[in-house]
Amino acid sequence: MISKLTLVSLFLVSTVLSFSQAVPAQEENIPFLVTFGKDTPSKWGDDDNCQVFFFTIPKDFKDPIYLRVFDPECGGQNDEINGDFNTTTKFSVYGGPGCITQDEARGVDPMGNFKSGNMLGTKAFITDAKYDNEWYTFGPFNPAEGEMVPKYGGHVFKLICQGIKGDDGNLYRYFMSTRPDRNVPVEGGNAFTFEYTFRLHSDPGQTSHVYPYIDDQVISLMQYNFDWDDEGYIKLVSGSCVGEFLKTSTEDTWASSRYIIKDAERGKSLDIQFRKDTTRSINNNNVVFYVRNQYGEQLPFFTIPIGGIPRPQGEVAIRPSTKAKK
Repeated sequence: MISKLTLVSLFLVSTVLSFSQAVPAQEENIPFLVTFGKDTPSKWGDDDNCQVFFFTIPKDFKDPIYLRVFDPECGGQNDEINGDFNTTTKFSVYGGPGCITQDEARGVDPMGNFKSGNMLGTKAFITDAKYDNEWYTFGPFNPAEGEMVPKYGGHVFKLICQGIKGDDGNLYRYFMSTRPDRNVPVEGGNAFTFEYTFRLHSDPGQTSHVYPYIDDQVISLMQYNFDWDDEGYIKLVSGSCVGEFLKTSTEDTWASSRYIIKDAERGKSLDIQFRKDTTRSINNNNVVFYVRNQYGEQLPFFTIPIGGIPRPQGEVAIRPSTKAKK
C-alpha cells in the first residue's frame, strides 16, 4: 500500500512545481494515449481495448472541475485507420464510494467491478468531424463528488475509455481543468493510471517516459510490457541507478523482468524510458506497460512524478536487455 503521509507530502511538493494537468504530461513526452475498438487484433498494440485514468483534487479545493478529452472521435488526422474507420469509443466518468478503493478499479484488466462508483457522465463517439482535433468537456463536477482517499491526495475521479465497436485506433489526450472551454490547471491536482497504453513517437530521436511511484513498502517490482515490436530498448533510471535495461517484447507478446528496489529509491518515482532504435524508423507503434510490487499489487504512474523526475547520482552497472520468449 502507498504510505499515506509520504505520498500526500510529496504530492504537494511535486504538483506545485508543475504547470498543467495534461495527460500525458509534458514531462512524459508521450504524443497520445491510444485505445482500439474491441474487434482489433491485439498485434496492433492494445491488449484489452480499455484504458482507466484517475484524477485527484486536493481536499481543500472547492471550485467546480472539468475533465476534457482532446480528439475523442475516431476517424480524423490523429487516429490509426484499419481499412475504413468504423470504431465507436466510449468515455465515462465515475466518482463516489468505491471509485478507486474497489479492488478491480485498480487492476490492469477490465474485469469484475472495474466501473465501480457513481457514473457522473458518459458519451460514445463515432467518426465525427465536429470532434476531430477538438475538445469535448465533461462536467462541471463538484470535487466532493469524487471519492475522498487521503493516500491519493484528496478527491478521486475515474475516467474510463473503451473501444466498444470497430477495429481502428483512437488517439486522444486528457486535461483536468477549472474551465469548460479552455485548459486551466487545478492547483495541486494530479492524474495517474495503473496501466498505460500509448503511442510512441515516430521520430527515433524522441524518448518517452512513465513514472511509477515507489512507496516505502516496495522491495522489488516486476515490469510488464506488451507489443514493443523490438523497436529499441526500455531503460529504468533513478537517483541511484544510471540505467538498467528491461526485458522487451516482440509483436503481440508480453515480456517481463524483475528489479530490486534500492533503499534510496523508496518514497520517490522511477523514470522508465522508452527509447527507439535510431537505425530504423517504425511508425504507429503502440505499447502497453505496467508494474507490480512483490505482493502482486499494481503501482501507480503519476503524470506529474511524485518527488520530481529522478536524476542519477553516479555510475551504476548496466545489465544488457534480454529479448522476450513466447
